[in-house]
Amino acid sequence: VQLQASGGGLVQPGGSLRLSCAASGRIFSINAMGWYRQAPGKQRELVAFSNSGGSTTYADSVKGRFTISRDNAKNTAYLQMNSLKPEDTAVYYCNAIVRSGSGILTSYWGQGTQVTVSS
Repeated sequence: VQLQASGGGLVQPGGSLRLSCAASGRIFSINAMGWYRQAPGKQRELVAFSNSGGSTTYADSVKGRFTISRDNAKNTAYLQMNSLKPEDTAVYYCNAIVRSGSGILTSYWGQGTQVTVSS
């Protein structure tokens, strides 16, 4: 299974970006998809998470500004980021919890996409 993340870039404070994460390979189903980020010198942290039931979880720092969504037919997750702040600058990683045909759950990570918020 491969995860391909895209959509990062340089944006001014207050601007918006939309990240995409497409999963491909031998996928029976995807239990959950999420976005994490890691800023220089800091640990990787959860940004947003969406499970198969449609429930979502957000870090307090992004609530009301970021929205995670999924297109299950395309095995793709999106992260719409609005009102971006300099402290949102980080490498953003997508994660998927994939169920195999035998019922085994495995966590996969994408390669990361840089988001820089700066004037």
